Amino acid sequence: MDLNFNKNEDYNKLLVSDLRRRFAKVKLGGGQKRIDKQHKKGKMTARERVDYLLDANSKSIEIGAFAGEDMYAEHGGCPSGGVVVKIGYIKGKQCIVVANDATVKAGAWFPITGKKNLRAQELSIENKLPIIYLVDSAGVYLPLQDEIFPDKEHFGRIFRNNAIMSSMGITQISAIMGSCVAGGAYLPVMSDEAIIVDKTASIFLAGSYLVKAAIGEAIDNETLGGATTHCEISGVTDYKAKDDKDALDKIKFIVDKIGDYDKAGFSKTTAFRPKENEEDIFGILPKERNAQYDMLEIIKRLVDNSEFEQYKEGYGQTIITCYARIDGWAVGIVANQRKLVKTKKGEMQFGGVIYNDSADKSTRFIANCNQKKIPLVFLQDVTGFMVGSKSEHGGIIKDGAKMVNAVSNSVVPKFTIIIGNSYGAGNYAMCGKAYDPRLIVAWPSAELAVMSGNSAAKVLLQIETTSLKKRGEKITPEKEAELFDRIKSRYDKQISPYYAAGRIWTDAVINPLDTRTWISMGIEAANHAPIEKDFNLGVLQV
Repeated sequence: MDLNFNKNEDYNKLLVSDLRRRFAKVKLGGGQKRIDKQHKKGKMTARERVDYLLDANSKSIEIGAFAGEDMYAEHGGCPSGGVVVKIGYIKGKQCIVVANDATVKAGAWFPITGKKNLRAQELSIENKLPIIYLVDSAGVYLPLQDEIFPDKEHFGRIFRNNAIMSSMGITQISAIMGSCVAGGAYLPVMSDEAIIVDKTASIFLAGSYLVKAAIGEAIDNETLGGATTHCEISGVTDYKAKDDKDALDKIKFIVDKIGDYDKAGFSKTTAFRPKENEEDIFGILPKERNAQYDMLEIIKRLVDNSEFEQYKEGYGQTIITCYARIDGWAVGIVANQRKLVKTKKGEMQFGGVIYNDSADKSTRFIANCNQKKIPLVFLQDVTGFMVGSKSEHGGIIKDGAKMVNAVSNSVVPKFTIIIGNSYGAGNYAMCGKAYDPRLIVAWPSAELAVMSGNSAAKVLLQIETTSLKKRGEKITPEKEAELFDRIKSRYDKQISPYYAAGRIWTDAVINPLDTRTWISMGIEAANHAPIEKDFNLGVLQV
């Protein structure tokens, strides 16, 4: 291995170490003291509940672990959005589990909590996966009620989705394992079946204090809405559990009886590990985001047997399109080639840039995958579309629009892995969040923005210095350098993969070595939902 490989390897492994450190902190939720307090009440934490519920030694992926990252500092923070969401297996059946974390502000709903819960339901709806709610929440976080209560994609949408999912035949099971108050009380009751834990759980529209204030009735919470009340008097809940483990065991028993599902029919054969060493990814991926490298070498370390077949290999070379298998599943890969390429006409094309021919090729390949019912995997390291008179005269806008059209109207499931750059319209064409990938994740090396930190800082610096000069201020080289560094520092924070994950623009920041698991479990989930419409590009200027 050369020196550059070793430098890249050291750098990227440090990024993965930082990822592990951040995740270890997130797993503590509201902190060890609050975890201990939960245990003293005889209750498991949200993560302990999820781990107990999922099959031992089985694979799982966590959605939105970094939700709320560096947000709500003035309110004490909201680690992981105050809710744990995992896709895993219960009695061998793939399910989504959503568990309120009572160590974070008593499980109260912050704006990001609502967004994360809606994302979990979206995944359940798209993939027709059973969803399990482990409820332990004090309801809406009142200081931020205006950001979580009234809008279309806010708190109330959760219960609307409960109703829609029920009509679709998607299994929903709730376990009330702590507080369940006010509007939040609708979620378990709108599920197919509801379990409540005796003595430590309660459910009511208004607690004892509010009842006393509103109508003058004096009553304790257990009598008002405890397990005995709702299992034996109101009939609101279906099962009484003696403790957390008993409630989770009942869920396992119920899930075990769910029948088989209609399958989409995606091709799957025996899975094989890549022949090439997967850990080489760390040395291949450059430390500098503007450096060139061969994306084919990354693909070889992601696909079964390191085997793939390129579509239009010699045409539109700044995008690689190829057929392969990942963990046995057939996939069509659309990947940005990051090395400088030479066309048959002798012209040089920059790696990571989408040219007319590469956009055209991608459109055709996406159409082929839809016709053959092959899931699509997008590997993003893109700086955008090519600009300049030659590209404009060649119709780059039209070719780019064709590609965006194909991505938008694709009916097979799409999965997006942001490896490096994800800038501007390149993000859109390569199936960014706005284009409904079933799962979208980033490697620690990813950057998401309209443009790179350097480019953006230069543009913003020009605007700011012009403004200051108009006000009569003298801009020295030292002052200009100081302004540039300040602007770039602010912008660089916003292009971090953790900034994006904190706002659920991506589902996770992952170790590159976990990429195969995410794609495999994602396609398995998508296989639960047969494709119900034909691929149609609408009005497309060919």
